[in-house]
Amino acid sequence: MFARLVKANIKAGQISEFNQKFEHQVLPLLRKSKGFRNAMTFIAGSSEGVSLSLWDLKEDAEAYNSTTYPEVLKSLSSVLDGSPQVKIYDVTFSTFEKLAAHASV
Repeated sequence: MFARLVKANIKAGQISEFNQKFEHQVLPLLRKSKGFRNAMTFIAGSSEGVSLSLWDLKEDAEAYNSTTYPEVLKSLSSVLDGSPQVKIYDVTFSTFEKLAAHASV
């Protein structure tokens, strides 16, 4: 499994709008992407946002990054301040599978 981590600054007063755009515009695109497993967003303070998505293969995360992510950036441009930083990580340990199995019980 691979994780794609995106760090971004959110414009002042735009956290709610960011969350709405992520849920209604970004998440549907992620769900259509090959190898996509899960997504989470985190907000620290009033302007720091982090998005973490999990992928089956590194190639899936890279394909999303090169094909769909430019569209995502356009849809979020009104709420982001500057350019986000993107990194892809190899997941070396996770309880995600165990949590998903437990949630379905």
